[in-house]
Amino acid sequence: MKQYDVAVIGGGISGLAASIYLAKAGYSVILLEKSKQLGGRAMTIKKKKAMLNLGVHAFYQGGEGETVLKELEVPLKGANPSASAVAVWKNRAYPIPIGPLQLLSDNLFSLKGKINLTKLMIKLNKINIEKIGKISLKAWAEKEIHDPMVRNLLYAICSSNSFVPYPDLHLARPAVRQLQRTFGGMAFYIDRGWGTLVDDLKDQATRVGVTIVNHLNAAEIEHDGKVRKICFSNGDSLEVSYVLITAGLEETFNLVKDSEYTQLSLWKNQARPVNVSCLDLILRRIPNPDADFIAGFWMDQPIFYNNPTSVVKMSEDDTVVIHLVKHLGTSSGNPREDMRELEEAMDVVQPGWRKEEISRQFLPHMTASHDFNSIDRVDSSPGPSVQEIRGLYVAGDWTGRDELLADAALGSARRAALAIIQELKEAEDHNGHRKSIL
Repeated sequence: MKQYDVAVIGGGISGLAASIYLAKAGYSVILLEKSKQLGGRAMTIKKKKAMLNLGVHAFYQGGEGETVLKELEVPLKGANPSASAVAVWKNRAYPIPIGPLQLLSDNLFSLKGKINLTKLMIKLNKINIEKIGKISLKAWAEKEIHDPMVRNLLYAICSSNSFVPYPDLHLARPAVRQLQRTFGGMAFYIDRGWGTLVDDLKDQATRVGVTIVNHLNAAEIEHDGKVRKICFSNGDSLEVSYVLITAGLEETFNLVKDSEYTQLSLWKNQARPVNVSCLDLILRRIPNPDADFIAGFWMDQPIFYNNPTSVVKMSEDDTVVIHLVKHLGTSSGNPREDMRELEEAMDVVQPGWRKEEISRQFLPHMTASHDFNSIDRVDSSPGPSVQEIRGLYVAGDWTGRDELLADAALGSARRAALAIIQELKEAEDHNGHRKSIL
C-alpha cells in the first residue's frame, strides 16, 4: 500500500473535515471508512423518494461547526425555520409564545409564569456565558427561573437541542449557549438531508488530494510508544506514523493496542454516551395544514417532534418527513414500548397521521453523542493527542470543549488536524526540510 503522512480512521463529518485541513497543508492523507457509505450518523437514507436523516438533525450556526465549514469552503445549503413550535403538556399541544400578544393569549402558563418567561427571553441573549461558572443547568435554571412550568419547558428544549436529558449533570455554559442559538433563530436545516453536507465535504476532500477508501476495517493500531502501523481485519496493514481516530470512544479504545494503559482508559470510564429511540415517518401530507409547526417539546415526557419539511425540501415528490425522538439517556430502552410512546405522541400533534403514512424508519437505540460535558467529568478536555502514544490523535463528539454535537465533531477535527500539522512541521524543521504548502 502507498505511503501516507497521516491516516484518518472514520468517514463521518469529523474525519472528512480533519482530512481536508491536513491535505490543504500539503500532507498526503488516507481516509479509511469501514462501511460502503461515508457520513456515519450524518448519512441520509433515500426511501420512497424521501430523504431520511438518522433521526433528528439540525445544524446550529454561530459556533465552531460553522467556523470550520467556512474555513474549508464548504457551504451550508438549507434554511432557518420560522419560530413555530408547540409545548405538549398532559397530551395537549400549546403554541410556545414568542411575543407579547401570544403571551397574553397563552393558556399554558400562569401569570407568574408568563412574566418569568418574558423576562427570560429578554435577558437570554444578553447573558455572557463566559461568566457562568462551573454549575449545572439545573442549578442555573433554579436561580434564574422561578416558575416550575417555565423550567420544564426550558429542560425540554435543552434536551432536544443537545440530546442531554440530565439538567443536573449538563454544564450550564454550553446549555445556555445552545439556548441562545435556539431562541436566536440559528437552528439550520440542511436541504435534502445531512447527506448533502457529507457529499460536499467528500468533494472538497477529493479536490485537495485526500485518498478515500471505503470497506476497509481497521482492526488495531500497533505502537511501541509511537504509532507504527494500522492492521486491518482483512489481514492487510499500513505503515504510518500519524493516525487520527474519529470513531466513537468505545471503538477508539478497542482499536488501540494496550489502550487500558493510556488516557483512553480514563476517557472511556468517565464517558456517559446518550442514546435515543427514533421514529422517522414519510407521510403523503400533514393531516392538519394548520399544524405545520417545526418542533414539538414534551414537557412531561422525554419526547421531541420535528418537521424539517416545513423548512427545506426532504423529498422528490412533496411527501412529508417527520422525526420523533425519545430521549433514553444512558439506558438502552424498550423498543416496543418506545415505539408505542412515539406513535401516541404523534397522535397528539398530528391526529389522523396513520392514514397518511407511506413508510417509516425505526431506530430503537442510536447513540446521539458518545459523551457530553458533564459537571462531574474528571478530564474535561479529552484529546486531541493521546499523550502516551506519539502520533496518535483523536477527534469526535466526545472530545468537545464546551461544544455540542456537530460543533464538537467539527471543532475537535480542526484541533486535531492543526496539532498534527504542528508536529509534522516541527519534525520537518528538525530534519532540515519542509514540504511545499498547497
